[in-house]
Amino acid sequence: MRANYKLQRLFLDLPLAPGASLPLGKEQAHYLLTVLRLQDGAQVMVFNGRDGEFGATLRPESRKSANLEIGAQTREQAPQSRLDFLFAPLKVGRLEYLVQKATEMGVRRITPVFTDHTQLHKVNEGRLEANILEAAEQCGNLAIPELGEAVRLETLLSGWDPARRIIFCNESQAGNNPAGILSAITERDLALLVGPEGGFSEREREMLTALPFVTPIPLGPRILRADTAAVAALTAVQMTIGDW
Repeated sequence: MRANYKLQRLFLDLPLAPGASLPLGKEQAHYLLTVLRLQDGAQVMVFNGRDGEFGATLRPESRKSANLEIGAQTREQAPQSRLDFLFAPLKVGRLEYLVQKATEMGVRRITPVFTDHTQLHKVNEGRLEANILEAAEQCGNLAIPELGEAVRLETLLSGWDPARRIIFCNESQAGNNPAGILSAITERDLALLVGPEGGFSEREREMLTALPFVTPIPLGPRILRADTAAVAALTAVQMTIGDW
């Protein structure tokens, strides 16, 4: 069942059950009462990434605080995705866009990966988590992707579970269409790896293609920006061997 896009959706990191009365945090109360100017009795939707989605009724306590009375469940919790997203951090504006789009596309885990050509060498994890939650609220997702700790590519690969295949976007891969390569993959526990501006170094491409659990794919005849390539690759994977 798809989300109800007519009502405001909120993420609450609290157990959800019909009949519960749950306090809103200061920022959420301010947003509902001051920004949206919702009144007593207004209906919203809430989810926590674990218990599904519920209808809720707004009950203001003051100008700056409010509770939510939890009503009936509107959607059961969806099965967790089996696709991880590994990406080289981009400049801040495009980085946030990339994390939002990965959340919308339904990935299980989002992990920043530092490569030879990565231009950003530190990420604001708090800001990325906020972008993940905001994207999930807006697009109707019930599952919240986990944000993995930023890691060097070599460290990631040395500790990788070979049962989870990595699909890596290789700008040097022969051919244009990834569909045939993707269709031949039999594993369903997957990860997609997208490089930085300028792509992977030759050393990194050799390292990746030498691993038996890594499959390189092309992304067409055109040169794509890193964030465009990520969305294109996520679409191709989800449509071919994902949960679409």
